[in-house]
Amino acid sequence: MGPRNMTFHSKSMPRGSMFLDQEAFRSSHDKRYDLFRTMSGKLERQISNLRGKPIDSSLQEEDKEITESLTADRFFEALQGPELETLKEKEKIVLPEDKTWPFLLRFPITSYGMCLGVSSQAIMWKTLATTNAERFLHLTQVVNHVLWWISLVLLLAVSITYLFKTIFFFQAVRREFKHPIRVNFFFAPLISVLFIALGIPHSITSNLPSMLWYFLMAPVLFLEMKIYGQWMSGGQRRLSKVANPTNHLAIIGNFAGALLGASMGLEEGPMFFFAVGLAYYLVLFVTLYQRLPTNETLPKELHPVFFLFVAAPAVASMAWTQLCGSFDLGSRFYYFISLFLYFSLVVRINFFRGFKFSLAWWAYTFPMTAVATATIKYSGEVTGVATQVLSIVMSGAATLMVIGVLVLTVVHAFVKCDLFPNDVAIAISAEQPKQKKWFKQLKNGSFGLKVSDKEDNQIDVEAPPLLNAHTV
Repeated sequence: MGPRNMTFHSKSMPRGSMFLDQEAFRSSHDKRYDLFRTMSGKLERQISNLRGKPIDSSLQEEDKEITESLTADRFFEALQGPELETLKEKEKIVLPEDKTWPFLLRFPITSYGMCLGVSSQAIMWKTLATTNAERFLHLTQVVNHVLWWISLVLLLAVSITYLFKTIFFFQAVRREFKHPIRVNFFFAPLISVLFIALGIPHSITSNLPSMLWYFLMAPVLFLEMKIYGQWMSGGQRRLSKVANPTNHLAIIGNFAGALLGASMGLEEGPMFFFAVGLAYYLVLFVTLYQRLPTNETLPKELHPVFFLFVAAPAVASMAWTQLCGSFDLGSRFYYFISLFLYFSLVVRINFFRGFKFSLAWWAYTFPMTAVATATIKYSGEVTGVATQVLSIVMSGAATLMVIGVLVLTVVHAFVKCDLFPNDVAIAISAEQPKQKKWFKQLKNGSFGLKVSDKEDNQIDVEAPPLLNAHTV
């Protein structure tokens, strides 16, 4: 039997790895998340070239859409709520709606509100323990010591987490900075560091180096120049349009820095920041109270965010006291403003009812602590039973509020497991959903009418725009 002839048939292999093209692999990795990753577009093209498979043109368009700058108007069109955190109807997001996003994408800049609340408590308990008018309480600095270490660890934990978000999802951080409300919370980590420096226990150190103040205030100054410049000539981000109580966070850093600098013995630098803070606080205060029709973010009803009205004058009173060396008329002027605003808000019984809890509520607790601390300072200057009782009541209310928000945080974190939901505020599309022409004309308040003259020539006549009724 002779040898058998064997024939081999070859077939060209597909370009790229067969494993990478499997459906199971593709479904395990949603490329929509890549649009928010740092350098995602460049890495995607490099990987695609190595695989021998050119990147899809639709992904390139999505990448361009994600990385382009979003205008303030786009956030107003797509989002609603006091914090612009809720998606409007018929709006779409660029991330999956039916999946839980990666944790870093769900970790917002508002998480620094926890640092503000705890670090301000450390300052309050330090003031209680060191004020002569409160000696009858026989308080030690143990509470201040414990709270200071907790606030330091908390600030480090939040900062490290947000640093990872910046490294891996830089586009999400950019979108938060473009957000008309979230941008104010970028002052929160800087203010938290100032609070930690102010609340440091005497057992650790009593004298901080003056160079530390310049190091801490430099980023505050740079960020203020950016934000305040937008308020004056920012077009869509001018103050008359984006004014919101959270803008007080951009003011408080000036007074906190002046307080810290004056406690170190500095004069000119702290006075500079105090003057800048006072000027912009007056402008912001008047703008918020006017409720201009152009403003699109000011809540129509009461919300915990209004407590931020109290913070700036309270911190300003303590800063002026430190600058002048006594609780003089200027300090009392700022203190009484904060005290009046505080009681005008506290009398609202249903203040916290009907609103969804969020981490931003922590930032609304530290104004109560600031007023309580200023009251303790005031009781040290104006001694008496009334001022002592007032300082104790205010301190107790601030502590109970922090404990209450802490309980809510624990419940939402470990019981309801919804403390960090999908952050739709950073995932809005860059373009507004397309609307039918007649609906768009109706929304804009005008219709194009056509009439005919005697020669049957059509003439376009535009009806006058409908007047928008503004509620004051």
